[in-house]
Amino acid sequence: MKLLLHICCGPCSCYPTKVLREKGIDFAGYFFNPNIHPYQEWAKRLSAAKEFAAKADFPLEVDENYGLREFVGRVAAACALDNKDNRRCEICYTWRLGQTAKFAAEKGFDAFSSTLFYSIYQQHDLMKETAERFAEKYGVKFYYEDFRPGWQEGIDLSIAAGLYRQGYCGCVFSEEERYSKAIRKARRKENRAKKRARLEATQNDKSGDI
Repeated sequence: MKLLLHICCGPCSCYPTKVLREKGIDFAGYFFNPNIHPYQEWAKRLSAAKEFAAKADFPLEVDENYGLREFVGRVAAACALDNKDNRRCEICYTWRLGQTAKFAAEKGFDAFSSTLFYSIYQQHDLMKETAERFAEKYGVKFYYEDFRPGWQEGIDLSIAAGLYRQGYCGCVFSEEERYSKAIRKARRKENRAKKRARLEATQNDKSGDI
């Protein structure tokens, strides 16, 4: 099987490529990440992906277009249409996995997958559902592998390789949520409220048993 592996960054590629090699799967990498903000961050991740591909000795196809403007526009349009503010991940997965499937079909690959399935922070089921939809659309197999069990091993491998390691998933919204004190404070308040609600529900259940 000849597989096209969408690569979000160098560090997230370490464990998935190790697994594919151990299984004897012939693969090439594909860097397509229009969601990453800012440009310098995108350039660092592209450089790390190229560095790792050279060290691990596998071919890497690269889309050199910086597509942040279009990504933000797509998110804004989707959120305005549905009157929601949480569509960004869905838009991101749709664009990146859809383009990967399309590229794989055009270039004669038998299947495609993504290093996104290595991350413990991504919406795994939504990504799987999205990938399967595009596999059917473009007539190319989606190779599913849950790479999350190798999370720590992948971190260790990336550190040993000296790769640039990022502090957030890449998009401007994620960056804001990670570094904004106001957002972190609001989330802590929300989590405390949920914890109190769970505690009260537990206490009510116990009193009802008396």
